[in-house]
Amino acid sequence: MIEVEDLVKWYGPTLAVDHLSYQIPAGQIVGFLGPNGAGKSTTLRILTGYMPMTSGRATVAGHDVLSASQEVRANIGYLPESNALYGEMRVEEFLHFRGKLQGMSRGQRIKRIGTVCDRCGLEQIRRRLIGHLSKGNRQRVGLAQALLHEPPVIILDEPTSGLDPNQISHVRNLIAELRGKHTIILSTHILREVEYSADQVIIIARGRIVAKGTFDELRKKARLGSQIIIELQANAEAVENAFGKVEGVAKVETETSNGWCTASVTPQRDADPREALGHMVATNRWAIRELRHEKASLEELYAEITAHQDQAA
Repeated sequence: MIEVEDLVKWYGPTLAVDHLSYQIPAGQIVGFLGPNGAGKSTTLRILTGYMPMTSGRATVAGHDVLSASQEVRANIGYLPESNALYGEMRVEEFLHFRGKLQGMSRGQRIKRIGTVCDRCGLEQIRRRLIGHLSKGNRQRVGLAQALLHEPPVIILDEPTSGLDPNQISHVRNLIAELRGKHTIILSTHILREVEYSADQVIIIARGRIVAKGTFDELRKKARLGSQIIIELQANAEAVENAFGKVEGVAKVETETSNGWCTASVTPQRDADPREALGHMVATNRWAIRELRHEKASLEELYAEITAHQDQAA
């Protein structure tokens, strides 16, 4: 659905995008992450036909972004980070205007405006002037116009910027509903939103891809692994000795509070010793009140991966 090959963008003497290459299959949600100035917005602007690349090639829905830019734009719904709207227009009026630009008939516009206003929470404000709306409501208008013509590709650059927690949850659920029906690139600094929604992640730094893949694949590439947390009523030294002998265990750390021992067990690479640990607890007849498997969060993975990049610079 989206193919990028050896993409390069120079701003004078500054290299903003450094030979990016990746593919995004149809129907996937991809988190596009990186520090400020990494080249994320520049890459998205190239994909939407907003600006040309210096060299390389990119296609969206089978159309080249340079030679077939009109076809590319017709297949994309785009919410930019700087969501420029016409403040003197009413919400409904603006959506009709955007629909006309996409070649939609009046009947199509009326039907789709009703749908996107409902999905984006705009029904109560569709007759209000955009200039009188809060930042969060203007952001929802931007999201509605991106969805209006039912594009196969949706590019969202900071879609939850300015939204309150309830609105963020609404947008998160909306993005999840779009999975499989649209190919979505989601660029955001709120990493939990990506972790909740995305099928895979692309992380760039200094214009280059430093990591890409599913969350499990990134965990394997990073130094971070997972931990098994067990809270039980037992002597800490006995727990360390017993758990340390279990096959697949790399390290055991314990702490005691109010007679309960909390063991943090680090598995060996690709090992899952939870069943054996449970058997060890039963064998020793220890009372247990919690066993959980904690995987590295996207925030931890992101920090680990970008830290490696900083050290390599």
